[in-house]
Amino acid sequence: MKKVYLETFGCQMNVSDSERVSTVLARDGFEITSDQLSADVVIINTCSVREKAEHKLYSHVGRLRKKAKLKMPVIGVMGCVAQLEGETLFKKIQGVDFVLGTRAVGRISNAVNETLSGRSGYLDVGEREDDYDWTVADTHRHSPYVAFLPIIEGCNKFCTYCIVPFSRGRERSLTASDIVRQVLELRRNGVKEVHLIGQNVNSYRPQTDSGLEQFAGKSAFSRLLRAVAATGIERVKFTTSFPRDFRDDIVDAIDEHENLCNWVHLPVQSGSNKVLKAMKRGHTIEKYLAKIDRIKASPRDIALTTDIIVGFPGETEPDFLDTVKMVEYCGFDMAYMFKYSPRPETPAYEMSDDVSPAEKTLRFMELERAQKHSQDRQLQKYLNKVLKVLPETASSRSDSGLTGHSTCHKIVNFEGSNEMLGQIVDVRITEIKTNSLFGEVIK
Repeated sequence: MKKVYLETFGCQMNVSDSERVSTVLARDGFEITSDQLSADVVIINTCSVREKAEHKLYSHVGRLRKKAKLKMPVIGVMGCVAQLEGETLFKKIQGVDFVLGTRAVGRISNAVNETLSGRSGYLDVGEREDDYDWTVADTHRHSPYVAFLPIIEGCNKFCTYCIVPFSRGRERSLTASDIVRQVLELRRNGVKEVHLIGQNVNSYRPQTDSGLEQFAGKSAFSRLLRAVAATGIERVKFTTSFPRDFRDDIVDAIDEHENLCNWVHLPVQSGSNKVLKAMKRGHTIEKYLAKIDRIKASPRDIALTTDIIVGFPGETEPDFLDTVKMVEYCGFDMAYMFKYSPRPETPAYEMSDDVSPAEKTLRFMELERAQKHSQDRQLQKYLNKVLKVLPETASSRSDSGLTGHSTCHKIVNFEGSNEMLGQIVDVRITEIKTNSLFGEVIK
C-alpha cells in the first residue's frame, strides 16, 4: 500500500478539497500518512491569493527534495497555483511530477497511479466531472465535530486585485437537495457544526430552486439557510459573504433560527468609495454601513469580522483615514488586514503601485491600532458572560485544557475532561486575551 502525505495551504475551500482527496485516495487503496519522510507520494494543495505564492511553492518543493535522502517521493501540486500555472510548473520547478487543477481533484487517483507507473509530466486542469462526489469520509474530515460543506464554487465578481475567478472559475451552486442531504448525513454521523463555504456564499443561485419554495426569504441563500436550519443540526455557520449580495433576509433568518450562528464575515476591503470603485467591489461605503447597522440591530448580538487591504493603488491619506473611520464605526470583533501587493494576472497588476512600502507599513500599523482598540472593546463585553462552546481539541497550553469555538466564532479555552469533546457546554468567560477567551464550565 503506497503512502500519501498531503499538505494544505490557503482557505477553507482548499481544506475541503483536501478532505475529499484523502477520502478518494483511501477508498482507492492508498494510505494517508502524517509522516512526510515515509511517504511515497507528497501532494501540495496550493493557494495563489497571497504574494509570491509560486515562489513559496518553489522553495517548498526544494526543501522536500533535500529531505528525501533515502527515498525520493512522487511530488504532485494541486490547488489554485496548479490551475493557474498548469504545465509551466514542470518547467519552473524541478521535481514536480504531476499537476492537478482545482476542478480536477476528483481524478486524483488517476493522476497518482499514472505517475507511479512511470508517466512523467502528468497534467489535468480540466473541468469537474458531472457526477463529482462532494461527500467526505468521517475519518478524513479536519474535525469529527465540525464539517466544511461547499455550497458554491468559483466567483463572478472580478475584483481587480483578486485571482480567484481565474483559479476557481465561474460561480456554480450546488443543488439545495444535495446540500440538505449532506447536512442530514453529517448530523447522523455526529457532526455538531457545519460551515457552508464558498468564495461568496450569499451569491448562491442554484439552477433550480426546487425544494426551497416552502422557506421564507427573498434570496435563494436565505431560503437555503432556513432549509439547513430545519435539519436540526446544532450549529450552522457560513463564510465568506459578499457585501453586494448580503440582504436583510439573511439577518432575518439568523434572528429566527437559533442554530444559525450569530457570526457574519463580511469583507469590506476599504472605507473609501474611490478605492472601492478602483477595486470594482460593487458597493459603496454607505451601503456597506447600512448592512452593518442591520446586523448590529439584531437581538442575537451577531459578531462581525472582515477583510481590509491597505495601500491599494491610488489610495491617498484621506482615503486611508476613511478606512480608519469605518473601522471605528463598525466595531469589528476581528479583521484580517493585509498590505496590498501586486498579483500577476489581475487587473490591479497593471495599475501603478504608487503607495510606497514604507507608507503601507505605517498605514497598516495605524489601522492595526484602531482595530485592536475596537477588538478589545468588543471582547470586553464577553467578560462574565456565558457562551455555548463546542470543545474540539485538547488545549496545547494545559494537560487538562480544552479549546473550542462559541456560536459567535470566538476561540474559548477552559479546563475540562476529554469526555466533553464534541459536546456543547456552557462556559462562563473569566478572562480576556488578545485573540481568545478563557473561562470555566458551568456544571
